[in-house]
Amino acid sequence: MSVQVVEDAEILSKFQDEKTRNEAFNLLLKKYQQKIYWHIRRMVIDHDDADDIAQDVFVKVWKNLPTFRADAQLYTWMYRIATNECITFLNKKKAKNNVSLDDVDSTLGDTLAASSYFDGDKAQRKLQEALLTLPDKQRLVFNMKYYEDMKYEEISDVVGTSVGALKASFHLAVKKIETFLLSKD
Repeated sequence: MSVQVVEDAEILSKFQDEKTRNEAFNLLLKKYQQKIYWHIRRMVIDHDDADDIAQDVFVKVWKNLPTFRADAQLYTWMYRIATNECITFLNKKKAKNNVSLDDVDSTLGDTLAASSYFDGDKAQRKLQEALLTLPDKQRLVFNMKYYEDMKYEEISDVVGTSVGALKASFHLAVKKIETFLLSKD
């Protein structure tokens, strides 16, 4: 049994009509909820935090979809919302705890180690630990390129950074991850 993929244009069209708005949103959730969740989860690590942020993202999508201009792709627009929510969350966490981002990343590392939701093998755990050593922006770029297999142009639309800067950021992230992994052997 194959799952029918609904085109974004159809979702947007259905959303414009009051009678089919809920159906459209359910189609949007079905198509993007898991991708958005994992995008968020890779940034904040904790399942419950990722779940909360994902809900906030979809509330914002619901509220702002009527004014969505199709000059960007729908998923790019949603990724931008999710990315901004992640960065806001991490900054609040840093400010609330009055700690450096390194301490927040250390806490996220402890969360990763203790998480019953993380079922990756040892190599995957090491990669996640390495990712936590990266600055937020580099981690974000690495996650979108490596896990989501997004093109630099798409990432540029999400984070508002030039393609050249993104390539440099990804390259630096890869080098830092390699260094981290080699130092842990």
